Amino acid sequence: MALTELNFEFKPKDAKTLVDDWSHTGIVSSGDIEVLLEKNDSLKGAAKVHIITTVVGFDNVWETVISRFIERTGLSGVNISINDNAATPAVVIRRMQQAIANGGGLQ
Repeated sequence: MALTELNFEFKPKDAKTLVDDWSHTGIVSSGDIEVLLEKNDSLKGAAKVHIITTVVGFDNVWETVISRFIERTGLSGVNISINDNAATPAVVIRRMQQAIANGGGLQ
C-alpha cells in the first residue's frame, strides 16, 4: 500500500495553544485516524501539520479541512501529526476536537 505524506503550516488570526504539553487520540488501526498534538513554543502562533495517509490525490481536501479547523479554533504553537487510514473529513474534525479536549483545551 502506497502512503502519501503531506506537510502544511498554518497561522490563525486568533492564536491559542494547547494547555497540556501534548495530546493523543485515535488509533490508526481502528480504521480511521490517529492525531498527536505536541506543544512547540518556537512556532510563534503557527501550527505545523504532518499527515501520512493511505489516500492519494486529496491533498487540497486535507489542506482545506485542516486550515478551516485551525482558523476556527485558533489552534497554534503545536506540531500536529496525523496518521490516516481513509477517515472522512467529519472524522478528521472530530478526532482533532478530541485531541484538543484530551490536551486540556486551548488557552
